[in-house]
Amino acid sequence: MFPEQRPRRLRRTPALRRLVAETSLEPRHLVLPMFVREGAAEPIPITSMPGVVQHTRDSLRKAVVEAVEAGVGGVMLFGVPLEHDAEGTGSLDPNGILNAALRDVRSEVGDSTVIMSDLCLDEFTDHGHCGVLDEHGDVDNDRTLRIYGEMGVAQVEAGAHVVGPSGMMDGQVAAIRAALDRAGHQDAAVLAYAVKYASAFYGPFREAVDSQLKGDRKTYQQDSANAREALLEARLDLDEGADMVMVKPAGAYLDVIRSVRDMADVPVAAYQISGEYAMIEAAAANGWIDRDRAVLETLTGIRRAGADIVLTYWAVEAAGWLNQR
Repeated sequence: MFPEQRPRRLRRTPALRRLVAETSLEPRHLVLPMFVREGAAEPIPITSMPGVVQHTRDSLRKAVVEAVEAGVGGVMLFGVPLEHDAEGTGSLDPNGILNAALRDVRSEVGDSTVIMSDLCLDEFTDHGHCGVLDEHGDVDNDRTLRIYGEMGVAQVEAGAHVVGPSGMMDGQVAAIRAALDRAGHQDAAVLAYAVKYASAFYGPFREAVDSQLKGDRKTYQQDSANAREALLEARLDLDEGADMVMVKPAGAYLDVIRSVRDMADVPVAAYQISGEYAMIEAAAANGWIDRDRAVLETLTGIRRAGADIVLTYWAVEAAGWLNQR
């Protein structure tokens, strides 16, 4: 008769649990999304995301240095312009807020962290969609691709190591890769938002970027009911030359993260989005959950599902906790 197996034997002490842990969470796995607002004189709190702000250009520099010192893997920048128009022309302006911020950050920290930029028109358009619209008010996929290519070049020339196309346009990775290569930026990487769902959890983000959106984005973002479609989207982006692929949101789509991880031969990222952040902060503020434990548990769960990289607004704080272990 075999000896009785008792899994609890390996849980008795912190050292034993650490020895046999199957999933690690380290500061290098974390990327901090950051917002910078044009013309801001001081950081502006985002009311639906306690602890997160729209930075000034100066406060952004300081916050990025703090992130580097904490050892996070990278930062993802979003611009919040004062003016919007139908074509999102501020996205291409070398002196526009996002491109200016990229130059600021690159000059401040150089190559000591990975500088990523969100590549999408929604922050810059007066209609809030991720692409330009045709005469019927629908997103014009191919016209948008031409602008995306120009945006990619502008962002890399401003200082981005990695561009993150998030608009879910068909062919966006190929268009951006071709534009970067033509401009001599073969070494710039593309992190494709390959799987981006039309989620209910984006609400606080709309405040964070001063979104002008009326209506929804269901004609180009994915239906939350679909998982096989996510693998199709990821395969297409990989075939077009994506260096990394992302699933967004993270918490409600852990099964999708695992499926993409199993099929992809590149790093897989997942974005713990604004609504996920706001829910934990709100529950913790009411004393319903242990905030710090909940943060680390959700991040570990995303890693366990298969994400190599996790974008999270808690990146610096979580890195601090992890560094103390």
